[in-house]
Amino acid sequence: MNSQNKNPVIDADAHVVECAHTWDFMDKSEEKYRPTPLEAREEAGLRQQFWLVDGKVRGFRFAVLSDELMAKRQQQVGRKFAEQQESRELANVDLRLEHMDQTGVDIQVLHNTMFIESCTDRPAVDVALCKSWNRWLADIWKQSEGRLRWSCMPPLLSMPDALDQIRWSKENGACAVCLRPVEGNRLLADSFFYPIYDEAQKLDMAIAIHIANGNPWLNDLYGNHPVRIATTFHRFRIPTVGAFNDIVMSEIHDVFPKLRFGFIEASAQWVPWIMHEAKIRFRTLGRPWPENLLKEFGLFVTCENCDDIAYIVREAGEDNLVIGTDYGHTDSSSDLDAINIFRRRDDLSPAVKEKILSDNARAFYAL
Repeated sequence: MNSQNKNPVIDADAHVVECAHTWDFMDKSEEKYRPTPLEAREEAGLRQQFWLVDGKVRGFRFAVLSDELMAKRQQQVGRKFAEQQESRELANVDLRLEHMDQTGVDIQVLHNTMFIESCTDRPAVDVALCKSWNRWLADIWKQSEGRLRWSCMPPLLSMPDALDQIRWSKENGACAVCLRPVEGNRLLADSFFYPIYDEAQKLDMAIAIHIANGNPWLNDLYGNHPVRIATTFHRFRIPTVGAFNDIVMSEIHDVFPKLRFGFIEASAQWVPWIMHEAKIRFRTLGRPWPENLLKEFGLFVTCENCDDIAYIVREAGEDNLVIGTDYGHTDSSSDLDAINIFRRRDDLSPAVKEKILSDNARAFYAL
């Protein structure tokens, strides 16, 4: 445990990058569904990697940057990225734990990389992929002696298998169920997901809504746009913000009053805006507005150092913000040193910083 804090510091948004070993946990009968790694040729120091899944290039793997491009990007954005492949892929768990010690992190909660988009439309393939992924993460959790927790990937194309995987994962280190803000043609307020929510509530597991998009049509629309970098905002972040609004406006809190939702890697600057919009609609519908919406509805949001966190705390409260490093990725949310930078902020009281670094994440993930 970090000596500077009486409570464990929790990185609420870290990642593992899938590798060939991820699929070594498949049952023998499912090995025919094993993804094949693909790699595009290097252009300007960048090599895009993908997975061939069930005969189609669908799963995002990673963008490998040359040393020169990595250094240039880190300098441009003023952030540090995790550079060692064996740590990103957790082939070397001890190395990841060393990095956590160096950056003052006691526990990381790991989310996937590959499933940011849907990988298959066949139930058997979905079950094989998710089951192997969950087994892989359970093995990582055991090696880390509990310091690397994780969010379960449920194979939603087969609800009985999804529920089985959630139960198994709870027993093997998972502290959340990971859902995309759009799953196929369904939004998360759809009653289709009620069995998932019911099981998560029974098991005291959080629902982690990580930026992603599980709708193939939307991914094609945005992925083929000529300004592709700009469209990632619409493709991944906007659906996550929309999911927050949908859940607030739905009956979900009444049906599952103890269920907790987290909105991961979409920053938090938007929270007061969405709360303002929802409050207007509550008034129109004659619904009473909660004194503390986030706390009463069990809604947690990852903030970033670029957010005006003091403003968010003032408008939305201090009990439901968490922070993460996005360890393992090299996008606009990634910062290996995010925890240490957050500690040095002078616009928040020590008590509020303690909540964001530890208390709130422990409450969200039931750690």
